[in-house]
Amino acid sequence: MLAAIESVALVGIDAVPVRVEVDAAKGIPALLLVGLPDTAVKEAQQRVDVAIKNSGYHWPGGRVTISLAPSDLRKQGSHYDLPIALALLAASRQIERPDLSDICALGELSLDGGVRPV
Repeated sequence: MLAAIESVALVGIDAVPVRVEVDAAKGIPALLLVGLPDTAVKEAQQRVDVAIKNSGYHWPGGRVTISLAPSDLRKQGSHYDLPIALALLAASRQIERPDLSDICALGELSLDGGVRPV
């Protein structure tokens, strides 16, 4: 299932809209992260995985594709943790609200599932 949520890329003092899309599908377990992520964004998998497990949820089995659009804009920072986690939980039907398209989220997740300010 596909889920999407809005976030932002911080470019100087400007906030540029970024759409975070997550597809959780059956298949061989794998993660694909696309959309010019930097190292902190690539590390989101580990933070999100542990944070959602410590919050009573689970990383879905199967193939997970995470897209940060627009794809030509470099994504930097750990503030994509929260939108990735929310979209992942919606895509894997672990939360009641599957439509997150009217929400803009940003925040770094701590390993206990708490949200850190950015």
